[in-house]
Amino acid sequence: MTVLTPGANASVPSQQLSAIITLQPVSGVDVDVSAFLLKADGKVRSDEDMCFYGQPSSGAGKVSFVGSHNGRSEFRLDLAGLDASIEKIALTATIHENKTRFASFKDIELDLGGLKATVPTAGKTETALILGEFYRRNGEWKFRCLGQGFEGGLAPLATNFGVVVEEPAAPAPAAPPAPARISLEKKVEAKAPQLVSLAKKVQVTLEKKKLTDVVAQVALVLDASGSMNGQYTKGRVQELLNRVVPLAVHFDKNEELECWAFAEKPQQLSSVTLDNFNGFIDRDSRGWRSWDVGSRYNEEPAVIRKVIDFYKKSGDRTPVYVLFISDGGVHKNAEITKLMKEAASLPIFWQFVGIDGRSYGILEKLDTMTGRVVDNCGFFAIDDLHSVTEEALYDRLMEEFPLWLKAARAAGIID
Repeated sequence: MTVLTPGANASVPSQQLSAIITLQPVSGVDVDVSAFLLKADGKVRSDEDMCFYGQPSSGAGKVSFVGSHNGRSEFRLDLAGLDASIEKIALTATIHENKTRFASFKDIELDLGGLKATVPTAGKTETALILGEFYRRNGEWKFRCLGQGFEGGLAPLATNFGVVVEEPAAPAPAAPPAPARISLEKKVEAKAPQLVSLAKKVQVTLEKKKLTDVVAQVALVLDASGSMNGQYTKGRVQELLNRVVPLAVHFDKNEELECWAFAEKPQQLSSVTLDNFNGFIDRDSRGWRSWDVGSRYNEEPAVIRKVIDFYKKSGDRTPVYVLFISDGGVHKNAEITKLMKEAASLPIFWQFVGIDGRSYGILEKLDTMTGRVVDNCGFFAIDDLHSVTEEALYDRLMEEFPLWLKAARAAGIID
């Protein structure tokens, strides 16, 4: 089989294919891959034409980022379905925070549905590379291997393709500089480097939703009824907790995640931090099998009351984001409705998430519930935590929170 090297081109074997980029990992260095959908002039139509972990779908879904693991990244492309204005798709790689140069890596391998290409890295002093590009020629799609480098990382590379990269505004000369807020990534990296990739994805969502400067308390409420046993045994609940921890670290001044479990009755668990999150579900309060939650059937009103009273007692007007996990079987609709109406005047937002369940009852109707000062609830359901990407999950978790913040502030519920 012929392997393309820089400058060589060939027809692609199919117009529906996977593009797999493989880099042998270098310890402590993250590499981000992106695909840019380009017009004939080599520029994007808009920022939506950049496909990467923070924006995993572009071109009306015809180009999607599947994910990265152990140096292997994958895009899926439907070349035949692309808008006619798209003439090229450039595949790129950038070294996060310019921590090293591509010369530190072994040659980069590309598999394009069976068509192979190799980008040599020897002597590459740049931190950004255009690995290659798909392009139209006489109605046919081809791929050209490139290996073209850019100094400075992602910003100059994206600018080259017409993506608008916002520069931080210069501080007003007369104003003293404000204390720098330590980035979420750096906070996580210092204590839990295994969560850095999640922190990066959280940061993208927070920036998109304009939540980077918001301070809030974060709580997690976990259904521990018998029907959830499979989720706990398979490690899904621990995975979910891992994904929520970076949100708490960002929002909460104490970098803590308050946590409750419930079945027949509620139990407040230890607060989750970067120091104790690992194995929390199997360890805290002697592990989930031993939690003091009574008989293993779900009684939502009791834990909702417990959470309301906990935050109401403090008298703090800091916003509270409660992530409430359930696998359904909700039947105390009238009691839950009454509690949510009471909580609407408090600085608490409730994000209910159904996981692999059914019969969510009133939880599915909270958005249309009347008789509240503000809409203080959101709900969505997923069949399996693994069926939704981390990026998509963060986007959905933060979808309604900004709307509530605005409404609660206007109503004088929060400062």
